Amino acid sequence: MDYKQAGVDVTAGYKSVELIKKDVRSTYRPEVINDLGGFGGLFNISMAKNMDKPVLVSGTDGVGTKLKIAFLTGRHNTVGIDCVAMCVNDIICSGAQPLFFLDYIACGKNYPEKTAEIVSGIAEGCRQSGCSLIGGETAEHPGLMPEDEYDLAGFTVGIMDEGKVIDGSSMKPGDILIGIASSGIHSNGYSLVRKIFSPSEDNINTYVEELGTTLGEALLTPTRIYVKPVLELISKIEVKGISHITGGGFIENVPRMMGKNTKAVIKEGTYPIPPIFVLIEKKGGVDRMSMYNTFNMGIGMVICTSPENSDKAIEILNSFGEKAYKIGYVEEGSGIDIIREV
Repeated sequence: MDYKQAGVDVTAGYKSVELIKKDVRSTYRPEVINDLGGFGGLFNISMAKNMDKPVLVSGTDGVGTKLKIAFLTGRHNTVGIDCVAMCVNDIICSGAQPLFFLDYIACGKNYPEKTAEIVSGIAEGCRQSGCSLIGGETAEHPGLMPEDEYDLAGFTVGIMDEGKVIDGSSMKPGDILIGIASSGIHSNGYSLVRKIFSPSEDNINTYVEELGTTLGEALLTPTRIYVKPVLELISKIEVKGISHITGGGFIENVPRMMGKNTKAVIKEGTYPIPPIFVLIEKKGGVDRMSMYNTFNMGIGMVICTSPENSDKAIEILNSFGEKAYKIGYVEEGSGIDIIREV
C-alpha cells in the first residue's frame, strides 16, 4: 500500500506545478523575491519606507457555489478571477493597494490540467489587479470530496498609509453616491440562483433570449475587478467611502461604508438593471427588496464623493472603461433607503 493507492497522487502535484509556472510568473511584481517551490512566498515591502504609518490590509474569500456552474460546463478558467476579485475588491474599500495573493484549491482528485486551468484564472485576476501570485496549495481530499469537484479560496495582502484610510469619517449630507457597473451576478447569491434555474447538463448550454447568451455563459461571467480604476480615483480626488457590493447586496454592504449619522439614499432608475437580475426576479418570484438584499443588481462598487468631485470621478472611471452612474446621495440618519421607481 502506498499514498497513491490511498487516493493521493503526489506526482500529479508535481505536474500541476510545472503546468502553472508560466502563468504564476506572469503575475510577479519586482518585489517578489523567490520563485515557486519555497515553503513561503517572499515579498519585499521596502515601499513602506515612503509612508508615514504603513498599514497592511488583508482579505480572504472564496467563490462559493458558483463553482457548481464550472463543474457543469467543464470550464474552469474563470472562477480563479472570481476568487481574486472577491479578495482584492474588498481591501481597496479601505484604500489599500493589493500586493500579493495566495490560493487554496481542495479537490477530490488532482487532475493537473484542470488545476492548471483554475490557476490560469487566478493569474489573470492577479494581473488585472496588479498583485503577485506568490504561493498556494492544492490539496487532494479522497473520500471527503467527489473526485471531479473542488473548492477554491484565496487570501490577499495590501498596503496603505494609515493617514489615508477611507473610513467614511468625512462623509456628510449632500455627498454623492456613484455606482460602478458590475459584470453580472459576480460571486454571490448562487444558492438562490441555482434553486431558480436548476442548472443541469440539459439546460446549461441553452440559449436564453433575454440574456443574449447561454445560461452557462451568463452564470459564469467572472466578477469585475475594480482595483486599478479605484486606486487611480483615490489618487486624483477625495473619496469618502467605498463599498464592495457582495453577499448581502446593497442592504448589508452600503451601510458598512457610511460615516456617523449618515444614511445612503439609492434611487432606482439611475442606472440600468442588467437582464440577468430581471430574469431572476421574474422566474423566481423574488421580491424586489430581497433582490437588493441578495444581489449587486448591476452595481459592483459604490463610491462616495463630494458633489464638486462627482463629475470628475465619473470621468476618471469612464477612462478605464468602467460604466459609472450617480445613483444616490447621502443624508442625515443611518442605514440605507432605496427609492423605488413608481
